[in-house]
Amino acid sequence: MTDHNISNTKAAINVHASQDTLPLEVSAQDLLQWSRGTWLAVDLRDEASCAYGMMEGAVRISEAELLDFVQKLPASPVEERTRDALISPSGSMKVTAGEAQISPAGSSKTTSDHASLPEAPADREVDREDSGDISKETFHASARLEDALCAGLPIVLYCKYGLISRDAAEAFREKGWKNVCSLAGGYGRWALEESYRAAQDEQRRGDIEKSLRKTFKHDLVGRFEKAVVQYGLVEEGDRIAVCISGGKDSMLMAKLFQELKRHNKFPFSLVFLCMDPGYNRENRGIIENNARLLGIPIEFFETDIFDAVFNIEKSPCYLCARMRRGYLYRFAREHGCNKIALGHHYDDVIETILMGMLYSGQYQAMMPKLRSTNFEGMELIRPMYLVREKDIIRWRDHNGLRFIQCACKFTETCSSCADDGTSNSKRLETKKLIAALKETNPQVESNIFRATENVVLNKVLGYKLHGEKHSFLEDY
Repeated sequence: MTDHNISNTKAAINVHASQDTLPLEVSAQDLLQWSRGTWLAVDLRDEASCAYGMMEGAVRISEAELLDFVQKLPASPVEERTRDALISPSGSMKVTAGEAQISPAGSSKTTSDHASLPEAPADREVDREDSGDISKETFHASARLEDALCAGLPIVLYCKYGLISRDAAEAFREKGWKNVCSLAGGYGRWALEESYRAAQDEQRRGDIEKSLRKTFKHDLVGRFEKAVVQYGLVEEGDRIAVCISGGKDSMLMAKLFQELKRHNKFPFSLVFLCMDPGYNRENRGIIENNARLLGIPIEFFETDIFDAVFNIEKSPCYLCARMRRGYLYRFAREHGCNKIALGHHYDDVIETILMGMLYSGQYQAMMPKLRSTNFEGMELIRPMYLVREKDIIRWRDHNGLRFIQCACKFTETCSSCADDGTSNSKRLETKKLIAALKETNPQVESNIFRATENVVLNKVLGYKLHGEKHSFLEDY
């Protein structure tokens, strides 16, 4: 919060609407009963976590930025909020409870309906000169938070599991801001409750499937089928284990396989497997609810992988990914499958290529299919190979779906690993690098991808073939 904005807050709080005192924590069930637009959600999770989904209309502010905001926030002049009217500094305006809101210019006005959430004023942009080294996103998020505070609207802070947000809400309340509360159980509990309600709506599944056949026919169905044909991923007589982690990619892959099966140009069969490596109640519930909503007949099997790797200090994410892959092969074979399908998409492919170069000193691609070296006769296929992540996100948001993030015990308070065992922080860093490069070179993504198809062996210093290293000097 800038000094300029602090003065705005001091002026505005004098026409602040009184509110019934909110509890420190609000449940997901209660929150889903509140009218949209009459409260503000503030997401305290990191950027990688938010990429998996946020509450509709929420603003994102990091924990550190929010605590800085609270430290600079003036104390509320109304320690005890009641339903009594408040008087403006001039004594000429009376504002009753629930009727105040802040206009874009920052002045107060009244409405006969419920208080509505104000938008951040456009003229706030000039104040960024005094805001220090913060992003434009953070600046506008802080401005919306400030306006909601001034309007006396309920503000709901949430993190992944409700621990960080509770502490932050208490910090606001210590300064007298009783209209700030924390979401009990965090985003996970809320997503569980929302997914349960969505699963009860019988019409939703039809609408979601219709969106695949119409709105996303080219970008999702078309690219999925193209990869299947181009790389020969599905063949007559295959029995494929569609491996579901519970995230957006694998859930969409399952629906796209169902679409492919619906046409049934040649006989093949599907088994939908979900390995539970030790999910908490919320994540397991979200997967079950989404499977019910989407009409995916998931078969769960339990393992203790999370417990097995929890105390491993060196590369636990890599070890976890390797163990999960082994279990998937084993259970797929027990179900008579000859292939397992994973949900890695186009962006995963190009990011992995670049990460290998930057962090491992090697150049190799994430292949669309490969034979297992430990399970004879088994193959791994990646039918989402040509599907763009932005289109998966559009499909998710278009249908209002909520999926889990990485759900291991290392991520109880943070996010650290991706499905392939790589660090989410490194993957996000690589994703941002590609986005920055794309600003000056729109073809950068396709060029990274095409580079794997255009390796000139007599122009490299060395390469490995079947584990054996070779040098250009051998054929010089």
